[in-house]
Amino acid sequence: MFTTTKTLLFTTTAALSIALPTAALAGEIQGTVIDSSETVAIDSAEVTLVELGRVAVSQRDGSFAFGDVPAGTYTLKVRYVGAEPQTVTVDVPETGAVAVTLTLEAFGENHVLVVGQLANQSSALSRKREADGVSDVVTRDAIGNFPDQNAAESLRRVPGVNVLNDQGEGRFVSVRGLDPELVSTSLNGVRVPSPESDVRSVALDVISSDIIESIEVKKSLTPDMDADTIGASVEIKTTSAFDRRSDLLTAKVEGSYNEYSGQVTPKGSVDFATRLGENVGISGGVSYYRREFETDNIEADDWEDAGQGPFATEVQYRDYDVERERISATLGLDFRVGDSTELYARGIYSQFDDHEYRRRLTFDLGDFDDDGPSSFDGTTATFDDSDEEFTIERDVKDRFERQKIKSVVIGGESDWGDWFAEYSASWAQSSEREDGNVDPAQFERDFEDDGLIIGFDYGDPRKPLFSVLQGQALFADPAGYGLKDIELTALSDAVDEEYAAQIDLGRRIYLDRGEFTVQGGIKARWRDKTYNKTVEFYENDDLTLDQVLGEQTYRIIDLGPVPSKTGASDFFFANRDAFEFQNIDSAFDSAVEDYAVSEDVIAGYLLGRYDTPELRIVGGVRVENTRNDITGNEVTLIEEDGTLPNGDIATDDTVLVAPVAFERNYTDWFPSLTLRYEPQPELVLRAATYRSLVRPKLSKLAPRFAVEQNDDDEREGEFGNPDLEPYEAWNFDVAAEYYFTRNGAITAAMFYKDIKNYIVDTVENDGVYRGIAFDEAEIPINGDSAQVFGIELGVAQALDFLPDPLDGFIIQANYTYTDAWGTVFTDGDASDPRTIPLPSTSRNTFNVALGYEKGPFNLRLAGTYRDRYLDEIDGEAEFDRYVDDHFQLDLSAKFRVTEQFQLFYEWVNINNAKYFAYNEFGGRQNLYQYEEYGSTMKFGLRFKY
Repeated sequence: MFTTTKTLLFTTTAALSIALPTAALAGEIQGTVIDSSETVAIDSAEVTLVELGRVAVSQRDGSFAFGDVPAGTYTLKVRYVGAEPQTVTVDVPETGAVAVTLTLEAFGENHVLVVGQLANQSSALSRKREADGVSDVVTRDAIGNFPDQNAAESLRRVPGVNVLNDQGEGRFVSVRGLDPELVSTSLNGVRVPSPESDVRSVALDVISSDIIESIEVKKSLTPDMDADTIGASVEIKTTSAFDRRSDLLTAKVEGSYNEYSGQVTPKGSVDFATRLGENVGISGGVSYYRREFETDNIEADDWEDAGQGPFATEVQYRDYDVERERISATLGLDFRVGDSTELYARGIYSQFDDHEYRRRLTFDLGDFDDDGPSSFDGTTATFDDSDEEFTIERDVKDRFERQKIKSVVIGGESDWGDWFAEYSASWAQSSEREDGNVDPAQFERDFEDDGLIIGFDYGDPRKPLFSVLQGQALFADPAGYGLKDIELTALSDAVDEEYAAQIDLGRRIYLDRGEFTVQGGIKARWRDKTYNKTVEFYENDDLTLDQVLGEQTYRIIDLGPVPSKTGASDFFFANRDAFEFQNIDSAFDSAVEDYAVSEDVIAGYLLGRYDTPELRIVGGVRVENTRNDITGNEVTLIEEDGTLPNGDIATDDTVLVAPVAFERNYTDWFPSLTLRYEPQPELVLRAATYRSLVRPKLSKLAPRFAVEQNDDDEREGEFGNPDLEPYEAWNFDVAAEYYFTRNGAITAAMFYKDIKNYIVDTVENDGVYRGIAFDEAEIPINGDSAQVFGIELGVAQALDFLPDPLDGFIIQANYTYTDAWGTVFTDGDASDPRTIPLPSTSRNTFNVALGYEKGPFNLRLAGTYRDRYLDEIDGEAEFDRYVDDHFQLDLSAKFRVTEQFQLFYEWVNINNAKYFAYNEFGGRQNLYQYEEYGSTMKFGLRFKY
């Protein structure tokens, strides 16, 4: 930004009203805090009515009010991070009104309050400072810019927040190192359902960052908030026309380049806000982004040790080519009705298309389990087909998946002085759909006494590489690989829909110093989630790999020969009559996944709020009743010669399907107490205690009971658990925040969580589950208890006290330590508990950013780090799945050509951070999954009018 001094205008109107005939005359002071350019209303400026000891905080439209003010002369003091505190004297006469303008000078000639990194920091720190509990905020500037690809990545800079990636792009949000399943998400006050079939957490890569006005991460709860979170409540807001004082139109046009794919793809957005009159406004935006990238992957499983060291009996090399397209749009209408009521309607639509091609080479070495490789020296294993038979598979996946998130909310706020109300009704729907996808087409060849010898080098635990030591011609002959089967996802349809309505009513009671507020409300949420999957298997003995050959884009090793991206699917759809339908496998896989769950939550709360300039106390209780109706299937596959339930012997493979239904109903109480103490203007101390819960994943709650029984009557199962209890937690937070006179702050927080009934997946042996006997089964269960302790440190500072040109630097850094452990019982043995770190919980996370903003230049270099975490537990601890630590470096650079035009460049994942998951079998790290993606660069032009 060019060297400019911005100011903040503060406008108040004191209006008289006649109280009851026996009361003294009293008026109401109303005001608005805006930027001097009259473009943006200032949110979270603190306004103090000094003589009466009352405090008001400006809303997102900049407004505030003091009611029941006796006639007289008063002092108003305004504070906003990054601006010099100022005061104004207001005379409230017996009749009439008075308007006063107060100018707040921004610190430093180069500092602004509404545009750029400094604006974001000022806004975020001001909102954090004025919040009731422990929270953090990320905001965008008046140009409408987040330097991130999606909503998840926009949260990376928030203290205690880290993002779990998928294919190198931020997807799920983890707060304080905890599992994303323990984090709730709302959009414009509407709980966002999950588009995916198997999780409750919301993948925020569906939502473009371009349409977002702010994201607030609330780490402690008050009674007026939904109680279904333990990590944090993430609240996303889109823009409102009343956020701004004048019309605004911005547009971005850019290209995105991925290092691995070598493709340049388009991205663009339009953002606007306008007033159709003094009391009517409309705002919205549209964003489009298409991204092409590639991923190189290696996976290994079924690790064994025949006495010479660990080796994998299944190794996969995966070559991904992915195209993602994201379209997001938002539209908002705002109305003022009279002096007391503001109404709104806001809608959002986001569509995320993911087209993925995957070529895969798989070595199935299972027959070597007992005797081990033909030779093994600790780092190199050799497998000779003259010793044991093994199989090599080459397959291709051609999958197109579409996710959608839609929501509409209508509501309003009314303020009649002493009384006030908020009310809303909403609808939200998320979905994920596939139809007609070949996933996969699999070609295979069995090798036995053919002269093939394969070697594996385990010297690098992340990338075990194979080599063909003998029989290269056989290995590479595509005509030798015949089609095993084609798996057609005829339909995969997950729909999660929720209706909600709420009303809150409050009454202010004015005291000699400060005020006391009594507030209560009710809320109802009606949620239905369904998943319907139809899978079809087909065979064709005449189709071989040489008929559908293609080329790889894999960089780690030569996988050839590989099928082409669309050759197998094109051949299948063109010659479908030539394929034989496999009824048994199709029936089993189609029935086992289906489920439907309804979840109705009726809640009510009552709170009291005492507020003075120094002390704020919010306490009360919330109650929530939850009702579930759940349906699924018990599906049993009995192989030929296996024993049927009636004792007969199966003469052919048989699938038995029986519908299952359950009902649940439970009620929980959630007391809470929050204290905010300000012993001096720069220092804010907080403490909070509250109870909360997280309900189980609906997919794990669903009674999906799948059993496969072989001809020896050995039974393997995978079961849902309709008896799962929700996570329950008592939470304790304390925090200290020191705000510098200029734009900056130092913050520190401690937190403790006592969690009961946390949920883990276990592998159990030789048991009976709901009358179903099994030899081995995967079952989600409630753990006993867990304790989480952590500290959170943060610093943000504009270094404007340094000499020119160093006064343009900005530093932001935060660190979170989380110690989270619990006990779990595996194999159903309550006498043998295991102590584990909570799944998806990182012990250490930090974010650091160095920014520079001066004249036309705006630069930001940011790094994010998280420790390793436990991803899945196994029946044996040494086979637990861990995800390795992750550090990523990103850069954004902007150059303002004119007041209207800005050039920008962004470099994502500069250091090509990798993904690595492993076990610790045999006392070393053994690969489960490795991925690398390369970096992505974006460049373009931004226009503002």
